[in-house]
Amino acid sequence: MNNNRILLIDDDIELCKLLSDYLSSEGFIVDSVHDGVAALEKIRQQNELINSQSGAAQSTEHYALLILDVMMPVKNGFETLADIRKFSLVPVIMLTAKGEKVDRIVGLEMGADDYVAKPCDPRELVARMRAILRRAQASAQSSDTADAMTSEMTINQVKLDIANRQVYLKDSEIECTATEFEILVLLLKQAGKLVSKNQISEQCLGKRLQTFDRSIDMHISNLRKKLDDYAPGKARIKTVRGNGYQYLVWPE
Repeated sequence: MNNNRILLIDDDIELCKLLSDYLSSEGFIVDSVHDGVAALEKIRQQNELINSQSGAAQSTEHYALLILDVMMPVKNGFETLADIRKFSLVPVIMLTAKGEKVDRIVGLEMGADDYVAKPCDPRELVARMRAILRRAQASAQSSDTADAMTSEMTINQVKLDIANRQVYLKDSEIECTATEFEILVLLLKQAGKLVSKNQISEQCLGKRLQTFDRSIDMHISNLRKKLDDYAPGKARIKTVRGNGYQYLVWPE
């Protein structure tokens, strides 16, 4: 059974009610809280519940996705995201003020998977949510196949365990968000070749590339920081200006 339980985190109570009603009509199970402290407590409660259960119970109780507003009292969205990323890689869509590009960039730098500007079109929000959940579901299904169970890739000391969605650098595990992992898989599968931004956006973010959208740039920047260079002066991921990115392959 697919997990459609999400957590909506926004201090605008009326907006939470409207979005909850709309998302519920679209088949989602919605919990909502109105500040970052309450959100962290809610997520930890769910994690404790998961640890006390197994099997089918786990598949419906944990949060598949979080919708997180930036501007909140007590603990803002950035602070909340930073705390969440200390113990969870659950996909996060951030709600940002319209036109506040800095908020979007900061959120992506801190590990958000996507963002939607407020006031948001509920249909756009649902489309972004479903794109992220489809990728997660496809990955889970592929891990059940015999091919996926043995599916590993290693290029220049970076190893991908696709079945278990794990990344290793020189045998040390590197934590990546769901979106970062999808981008890295695509780049390594096309190692040595140019991968366009359009291709990354459609296959890894589930949306068409939009003018001035820096989501991909920020996800790539995060991957570079986590993976480091192959050697001094030898980058792993090359930017092909105006076109896309290339995962470079260096002779061992």
